[in-house]
Amino acid sequence: MSEGKRRTAGRPASGKSSGGHSQSLVRGLNLLERLAASPGGLALSEIAEQSELAPSTTHRLLQALQSQGYVTQDNELGVWKIDVKTFRIGNSFLEARDFVGSSRPFLRRLTAQTGETANLGVRDGSTAVFLAQSESPQMMRMITRLGSRAPLHASGVGKALMAWLPDDELERVLDERGLARVTTNTIHDTHTLRESLAEIRRQGYACDREEHAIGLHCVAACIHDEHGTPLAAISVSGPMARIPETRLIELGELVRDTAEEITARLGGRIPAHDEALA
Repeated sequence: MSEGKRRTAGRPASGKSSGGHSQSLVRGLNLLERLAASPGGLALSEIAEQSELAPSTTHRLLQALQSQGYVTQDNELGVWKIDVKTFRIGNSFLEARDFVGSSRPFLRRLTAQTGETANLGVRDGSTAVFLAQSESPQMMRMITRLGSRAPLHASGVGKALMAWLPDDELERVLDERGLARVTTNTIHDTHTLRESLAEIRRQGYACDREEHAIGLHCVAACIHDEHGTPLAAISVSGPMARIPETRLIELGELVRDTAEEITARLGGRIPAHDEALA
């Protein structure tokens, strides 16, 4: 092989080709994200409209993803859904992030101690994403589908994560999402939210009083990394009949102490409530 050929071996023939491949990759990943957010599946026309692509382009990308096992089409309904390969990749993320595996025994312990469902979630932009769960043995219980999302300002896990964000990051979240009401109890003005976040930092846990779902109470606390920044949050949730106002403090302190244990196990650092994070 000549020197000139050796230098160009393995490289795209031109920038145009590289850009085209990159654009197709980005579009394909965008389709995957939209399907992942719609467990019931989406019709071709819906995917094309949401992605702002021509139906023919959308169909070509879906066929490419289907050939690799990332998406599948329901033959009866005609809708497209994510397939098993996407699930495997998602699981590899959980395995790589050790805090998920490290937290699971603590979630099971919380369920044994409280009789209620315990969850673990992380922040993705302006939403909380739930990654692990220990279900309550009670007949009437709170169950969250893994991978589902909740607005940061309208959930216990979300507020626990939000409370420790640096000011500039908090402002970006508020600008991106706003404070839309999920229920009549959802905090929907920035002044009240900031007061609530300051209280969460002082007491070490967040309370969700029917802010995400009517009839549901939740307490949550943040797990911190080695820099003191939010890594994840754990929560205990259940119906108001079993978690009345008088029990929120008791459960909040238990969840806070458990989050501190997990933080210590992971080599994290719990910042002071008035510490400014970079």
